[in-house]
Amino acid sequence: MRPHVELIQEDDYVWHAAELPGGEGRASERRLSVDEEDGSCSLRVDFHTDWGRGPGIHHANTEYYVLEGQMTYGDQVIGKGGYVYAPRGVPVESIRFAEGTRMLHYREYGDAGFDPVDSPAAPRWDDAREDVIVVDSEAMTWDAVPNPGPMPGLFIKYLHVDPVTGFYTRLVHAQEGWADHRLAHHPCYEEAYTTQGHMEYNFGTLDLGTYFFRPARVKHGHFTTMEGGATWLLRSDGELANWYTQNEWVRWGGEGVNYGPEGLDEKPHPAARWAHSTHDMAEPWRTDEDMRQLTASWQFQKDQGQYDAPVAHHGSGADKSAIAIAKALDAYNLQGGHGGHDHTHSHDHDHDHDDAHSHEHEHDHDSAEAPREVINLDWGWAGRATEHADERTDAQAHNWGAGRVWKPGDPIPAPILSSMPVRSRSRGRWDGDGM
Repeated sequence: MRPHVELIQEDDYVWHAAELPGGEGRASERRLSVDEEDGSCSLRVDFHTDWGRGPGIHHANTEYYVLEGQMTYGDQVIGKGGYVYAPRGVPVESIRFAEGTRMLHYREYGDAGFDPVDSPAAPRWDDAREDVIVVDSEAMTWDAVPNPGPMPGLFIKYLHVDPVTGFYTRLVHAQEGWADHRLAHHPCYEEAYTTQGHMEYNFGTLDLGTYFFRPARVKHGHFTTMEGGATWLLRSDGELANWYTQNEWVRWGGEGVNYGPEGLDEKPHPAARWAHSTHDMAEPWRTDEDMRQLTASWQFQKDQGQYDAPVAHHGSGADKSAIAIAKALDAYNLQGGHGGHDHTHSHDHDHDHDDAHSHEHEHDHDSAEAPREVINLDWGWAGRATEHADERTDAQAHNWGAGRVWKPGDPIPAPILSSMPVRSRSRGRWDGDGM
């Protein structure tokens, strides 16, 4: 499975020689995300000369999308927006790219292997299915998304949909002012490359050349669409179902053992409170326009008769994390303030501990004769209880971010937290908003 990549600007990647076996010409690639287990990858490719190769068979489900320039498939010439889907094991025509062409290139469930054949009439692999798709997406019309979220303004062009797995590739456009104040998670992975525009969301700024690969079940959202709207090429490895979360809250922190605000401190000393909370990071980066759009999204949802909570900037308003912490402190105090069997705490006794007297009267809650009372707090919904029945025993049980086939009527798995993606550079924020 691929690691979580969110959010990265493509300029932060280094160029490699493009892995396009059997072709003539020079090209370079940026590896946006790679699955080292099965060879799947998403690439940005630039052609430095005219490049081409003859008919053949790909070892992976392969996609080409022209961002700028010209692609020729067989005798079909397509410019910007040209798209080719070449299924694994299916013979394809020759393909050529003009010098200066920039494209997105995807391989799924296989590596870059390519077997030349005499003609596209060569035999298919026994397990091959689907057919080659050639599309000029610039000539397609935008269709309104049937379920655009809480408000209209989201449009789509379908490029490829696998009828068996539901895997699909599409162009998506959000018009200026489209917003979604909720967080969403899905049963499948989701990845996107921004081809135009400007959008803000919890992980950062989506603008030209930004990219993410998000495993299944990772929460994301609080979208606001700025000037000119925003457009992406977006892919998912299954049918996309949207499961929404509101009133999101999360808080964490920690204590530095050998460091603190003044730097390294190796001598024995109490641990220093020196770690980020999401609330500490959530300084108001949201602009007035962000909040206006999020509020409008909430109001539209409310006007449709849907239950929802008013929008508040993360870290403002009623702080449920603080309430949960207060409950924990109450339980701690009810148990005598000793935190179970941890004897590193300090005692609030005024007398001298060098005395030989017994402490049994103070500490009999740790004895076998008088077991201490256990306070069971209700921390709310436990996500693990909502997993599919076979999730804990299937081949992906070790991987919380693995998607599973889902259909209406199945239990809906809880979202997972991924606050620190494996890769995130210039456009990432990690400020806790919507985590």
